[in-house]
Amino acid sequence: MFLYNFKYELKLLIRNKWIQVLSVIIIINMLFAGYNGKQKVDKRNADIENITNKVSQEDQLMLLQLDSIKQGHTVNLSKWRVPTSPMAVGNYHPRVAAMQPHDMAFVAIGQSDLFTHYTRPKVVDNSLTIKHTEMTSPVQLLFGSFDLAFVVIYLLPLIIIAFTYNILSQEKESGSLRLLASQPLSIRNWVLQKVILRFFWLVLITILVLTVVFVINEFSFSENLGAFVSCIILVVAYMMFWFALAFAINLFGKSSAKNAMSLLGLWIVFVLLIPAIMGQLSSSFYPIPSRTKMLNEMRALKAETTKKQDKILDNFLRDHPEYASKDDQGKTSFWHRYMASQRIINDELSLLQDKYDGQLRKQHELIQQFQYTSPAIIVQQSLNAMAGTSSTNYEDYRNQVASFAQQWQDFFIPLLYKNKEFTKEQYADFPKFTYQSEAEVTITTKIAVLVLFTLLITMIGWGAFRLNAKKGLVILS
Repeated sequence: MFLYNFKYELKLLIRNKWIQVLSVIIIINMLFAGYNGKQKVDKRNADIENITNKVSQEDQLMLLQLDSIKQGHTVNLSKWRVPTSPMAVGNYHPRVAAMQPHDMAFVAIGQSDLFTHYTRPKVVDNSLTIKHTEMTSPVQLLFGSFDLAFVVIYLLPLIIIAFTYNILSQEKESGSLRLLASQPLSIRNWVLQKVILRFFWLVLITILVLTVVFVINEFSFSENLGAFVSCIILVVAYMMFWFALAFAINLFGKSSAKNAMSLLGLWIVFVLLIPAIMGQLSSSFYPIPSRTKMLNEMRALKAETTKKQDKILDNFLRDHPEYASKDDQGKTSFWHRYMASQRIINDELSLLQDKYDGQLRKQHELIQQFQYTSPAIIVQQSLNAMAGTSSTNYEDYRNQVASFAQQWQDFFIPLLYKNKEFTKEQYADFPKFTYQSEAEVTITTKIAVLVLFTLLITMIGWGAFRLNAKKGLVILS
């Protein structure tokens, strides 16, 4: 019987052109989303490559200048930029601290269009915290990016709703359900079979198109096959949830219009309302301090500390006697006083930044804790993590940049306080930055939760059908 229903329903769908239309919609949207994601990743790689090439050219020029100075030639540079000065090299020739995109970065843009993916920390740079904060782009925040995650989370459920909202009601409204009920079969099983057929075809189309998108984006299946399979299973589990929802709504026996309104209402709740509530609650419970106020406090602290540079330097040299050497005239230079005061400023600024980061971290933790209230949040968080564009990824990146900035300072500060010149031989000892993703991507639990959601909704629909039958509510009428 199942095979007969499968063949009959397939012929009906092809004749009504449902499969063809929905296939074209899925193909167009996913291919365009994949192309858009590829453009974003290509631009990101191009930006990193351009700045890396620029640094390489600047380094070559610096090395030539060092050779000229060593041979006794005069270079046409201001004294602030002569490369024999450690501070000149540390400020004008910083390294590129880049966050290379993951292999699946095209799947979910995530936070990558709001946060920087490369920076060049300098010896005197105390504004790293500002550079890594979220950009104020209201248009970008409002519309987001059209990527595969957007298609899967927002558009795919709407396609499923359009494909399944009237499976039972259409038969009832056309009068063919009474004839069908006269046959020796269960209405529930018949509806389930129709849902399974639609699920099979949409899943098949989705997997094929996703595979094409991954191929176009030059995804390495041999090295990351597990990530690709996990992505497919996650998407299928999310689709299964929406098919189960449509199955349950159909079993309530309402009209096609009521089914459509119910499913669209649930789409609004799960995809729009719950995520919006979670975002609002996180902002209300853990409000982030005003950035304007924080910047004003930073400026005030810097101005106050600058006035005390001489006293700060004395205390610094007393705590670090290994740096207590002075120049030939027995006087300390501007850089000696400035860098000593910078340490005090950075210690004070870290308290302000920790408060800012602490609230932001609590917001993310709250959303992580309540992500299981909506399948849309589960899938969004999972795809962002798999693409390496989640908030956790960028927090790890910022922490690694801060650590590298300290290494960069520690390389030049001893040369400054010991009044040593920078030489060409020290160039090979420059600290190097390599981003290492520390965020673990585990989606087994999230897939299990989606399956539980599916089973729960299926049981609710099954129970509602049986309850209506016991009460004598005829579904045929």
